[in-house]
Amino acid sequence: MQSKLPNIGTSIFTVMSQLASKHNAINLGQGFPDFPMSAELIECVNKAMQSGGNQYAHTNGVPLLRERLAEKIKYLYDVNINPETNITITPGGTYSIFCAFSTIIQPGDEVIIFEPAYDSYIPNIVFNGGIVVPIELEFPDYTIPWDKVKAAITPKTKAILVNTPHNPTGRVFTKDDILILQEIVLSNNLYLISDEVYEHLIYDNKQHETVMKYPDLFARTFVCFSFGKTYHCTGWKLGYCIAPENIMKEYRKVHQFNAFGCDTPKQIAIAEYMTNKEAYLSIGAMYQEKRDYLRGLLDNTKFARLPSSGSYFESYRYDAISDEPDTVFAERLVREFGIAIVPMSAFYQKSTDHKVIRLCFAKVKETLDAAAACLQKVH
Repeated sequence: MQSKLPNIGTSIFTVMSQLASKHNAINLGQGFPDFPMSAELIECVNKAMQSGGNQYAHTNGVPLLRERLAEKIKYLYDVNINPETNITITPGGTYSIFCAFSTIIQPGDEVIIFEPAYDSYIPNIVFNGGIVVPIELEFPDYTIPWDKVKAAITPKTKAILVNTPHNPTGRVFTKDDILILQEIVLSNNLYLISDEVYEHLIYDNKQHETVMKYPDLFARTFVCFSFGKTYHCTGWKLGYCIAPENIMKEYRKVHQFNAFGCDTPKQIAIAEYMTNKEAYLSIGAMYQEKRDYLRGLLDNTKFARLPSSGSYFESYRYDAISDEPDTVFAERLVREFGIAIVPMSAFYQKSTDHKVIRLCFAKVKETLDAAAACLQKVH
């Protein structure tokens, strides 16, 4: 059989998690919380199941959930979104992004992405017959070289993908970034896919600049979100996509004949739980406290922190410790020091190595203490 993804192997997250398990190491590699989700939300699921909410939901998602999302968007961003025509519930944020690519890409279309990049983007584009055009963020601050973006556009360019807050670097788009992006998208008649799954995980008094606040730009955009990141339930695999009606119609054709629909009782539960605004308004402060706590534990080490104001990841340079390739250094951390992380080169198509590792701080204090104790011993 001829592979549709011949250059794609096992994901770095699987590799590092397997190593962590083999060596009984603390795992700050894969991005998921190790603390329990809301007991109230779990009870909402039980209630939905016991009340009979166990059959197929509408392919676009439970209507009440879409209504609650529209209300939330109006409350947070003062943007009017039609729950009937603009919102589709999906089995996870990654699926939401895949469907967006599948909706617009024709064989030979070029898609601009920024690296380091979340690992699903490139396979999504390649699987759909597209050509990846990677542009590296400028190290060490991971700023966007907009001049290079403009220079990379050709008659074959179909779309740009952006991610804010950014995984893996934690960079947050500014209003100026969005305005430049808008000019590029509109002047070249492109589509935009905006991965905003970490919208609430944002720190240092920064604001989330959702694309939805810019009507002209939103008119050509798929915006993708994750309930798992917001409610600490990554294993539920529930997310959603928001887009203008004309392109959402095409998106729903792909979705209908792929997953068709999503887990009904969990949709009902989230719709009920969303009346608790504090549940999503408070998580930024909660995660910043964890980020700052880990920072304090590592301040007296030779690991040099890189800027991060979003997501639940933070990156550190180790060049004052070793000149080993980051993949070798990462494996040594597991074997010799009992700590699993992710080497940043895994997020580049060309395995660009700046001697940087990524840590996930979505962990309880005891896990962060134990992880820091391992890293404090690294030499």
